[in-house]
Amino acid sequence: MKIAFLGPQASFTQLAATQLFPNEELLPHANILDCFTAVENGEVDKAVVPLENSIEGTVSMTLDYLYKTPFIAVEAEAVMPIAHHLMIHPNCDEGNIEKIYSHPQALAQSFHFLDSKFKNVPKQDFSSTAAAAKHVSENMNRNLAAVANQFAANLYGLKIIHRNIQDFEQNHTRFIIISKKHNAYSNENLEVLGEKSGLLITLPEDHAGGLHQVLSVFAWRKMNLSKIESRTLKTGLGNYFFFINVAGSWESALYQNALEELKALNVEVDFLGSYKEFFLKS
Repeated sequence: MKIAFLGPQASFTQLAATQLFPNEELLPHANILDCFTAVENGEVDKAVVPLENSIEGTVSMTLDYLYKTPFIAVEAEAVMPIAHHLMIHPNCDEGNIEKIYSHPQALAQSFHFLDSKFKNVPKQDFSSTAAAAKHVSENMNRNLAAVANQFAANLYGLKIIHRNIQDFEQNHTRFIIISKKHNAYSNENLEVLGEKSGLLITLPEDHAGGLHQVLSVFAWRKMNLSKIESRTLKTGLGNYFFFINVAGSWESALYQNALEELKALNVEVDFLGSYKEFFLKS
């Protein structure tokens, strides 16, 4: 089985994918869109992509492609602790770092440390933390640094000069497994944190009480919404779709009837699946 993940090698997503699919072929992809496209076109069976970080919030690109890519289902969620380290090439003069590279979220998650220790050093966004580490390793004649993980430091032969630079100790990222099938992923070797279901909801029009009507469908059935987030449809100001997580298993007849009631309200509903949430090691 082929599994796409947000690469390159040594990205946090690869660390997650390795634990979720230890015996499958893992294929790095340059960006989140490429992961979705690979699943949509049948180039891979599944993909692992980041959905949310406990510090920086939802990865908006993932949410957008969940909405835009037809027939995509979520098979599982996985939560992993995130540890960021500042690393350089062994030849680098760590007292004269000229630029720091990393993924925008990693830079944001380490903002206060970098601002206090390297305030006047420019920070530059990179496609991933691993790509930033790779770039530093390939430019050994320059005094560059990257914010990345231990795996990246080992892979690219970099020296860690500051460990655990994330601003908050409770830094976790939630990943999802996507595919074109509503299969429930299972792994007896991983700790299960709970069950949930995912829905994408688009209101028929912007009118007073529209969202209240939608939420009432869940409320009177005592369905616990663990997450509700709006994202712009990019069709004009004030036009949104909503990503909703319902806690618990989707077994009750009341739950299934909730979808029918939403459709009766002319609400567009994309049921992403009912799935487990697993805990991964960092």
